[in-house]
Amino acid sequence: MTDTTPQKSVLKRVAAVPSLLGGAPQWVKVPLILLVLSFCVYLPFLNILPFAYIRTDLRPNGSDWSTVLFTIALYMIVAVGLNVVIGWAGLLDLGYVGFYAVGAYSIALFGSPASPVTKAIAAQFGLPEGWSMAFAACIPLAICIALIAGVILGAPTLRLRGDYLAIVTMGFGEIIRIVMRNSTWTGGPAGIIAVPEPPAADEDFFNTIDVHRWYWLALAVLVILIWLMRRLEHSRVGRAWLAIREDEDAAAVMGVNAFKYKLWAFAIGASLGAIAGLLFASKQAYVEPNGFQLNLSFLFVAMVVIGGSGNIWGALFGAFLITYLPERFREFESWRPLAFGVALVAIMVLRPQGLFPNRRRARELEDRKHEAEEAAADA
Repeated sequence: MTDTTPQKSVLKRVAAVPSLLGGAPQWVKVPLILLVLSFCVYLPFLNILPFAYIRTDLRPNGSDWSTVLFTIALYMIVAVGLNVVIGWAGLLDLGYVGFYAVGAYSIALFGSPASPVTKAIAAQFGLPEGWSMAFAACIPLAICIALIAGVILGAPTLRLRGDYLAIVTMGFGEIIRIVMRNSTWTGGPAGIIAVPEPPAADEDFFNTIDVHRWYWLALAVLVILIWLMRRLEHSRVGRAWLAIREDEDAAAVMGVNAFKYKLWAFAIGASLGAIAGLLFASKQAYVEPNGFQLNLSFLFVAMVVIGGSGNIWGALFGAFLITYLPERFREFESWRPLAFGVALVAIMVLRPQGLFPNRRRARELEDRKHEAEEAAADA
């Protein structure tokens, strides 16, 4: 007998919305995307609206709305990278902050004239005092270092699964922070100052809006990465990741080299995390080990899980919620841990697949639920 209750009917219509939007013609998608991008570009000028109002007097550093937007865009980049690892490849990474720190320290070590590394290179090769690499040159260097770090971590650990992999990656995140704190060539606990930033325009018009350029830079990077990751998701590599996530043993039987593709996921995710760390260090112009605590990794994972693991748009929405809401309601800062914990429990109970899950991922969870119910009935 077919269930035609109003509640079931509403749920079916809501579930059909993503498929309807996904099947929209190109002449509808392109203007809609351009409209959304235009709105995002104009967002820094909308700080007078109620939804964008931020209590700057309650912030420790008095940051403005543009800085909050930059942080949101930065964590969205992190969420896109971690979605590759967790959402697509099905690897629980609890040490993602380590790659975030690698990107931040890469630009600090090679781009700051106050860095012990640049001083040693200048003394070794007879370069002028105060020599350092330009900001643009630090970008590919940071990505390469993060890729190498991802391979080094993944090669011995990706043969593990589930909780064992999570524990190993969590240890990696702490190892990176402790090494940065105890090594003299990273500045130790004091960190490194004078981290380079992108060159600013000299024209008067650009100088008047210079406060917003960090957000626009992060937004441009985010848009490029979303486009690249969407292309990757529908490629042969993306399909291999999905097969591994659903059933690694079955994927191996079908000829998928699980270890190779998991290593690719780890390396690509590491590079995206490093890009976010690079932007963070450049905006802050200073890095120190305490800025990369392990609880930041848990926050990154929560962004992907709450938004919808396996769906880029869900991960972006999760990053927006977790970054924006604490800033919007900073007057309730003392209640933040309680509110965050209640929200996590509520979502895991009522919406375990996330707020905007990937349709394939939602079906996987539904199938597992039916299998568990059938097993319980048979028992």
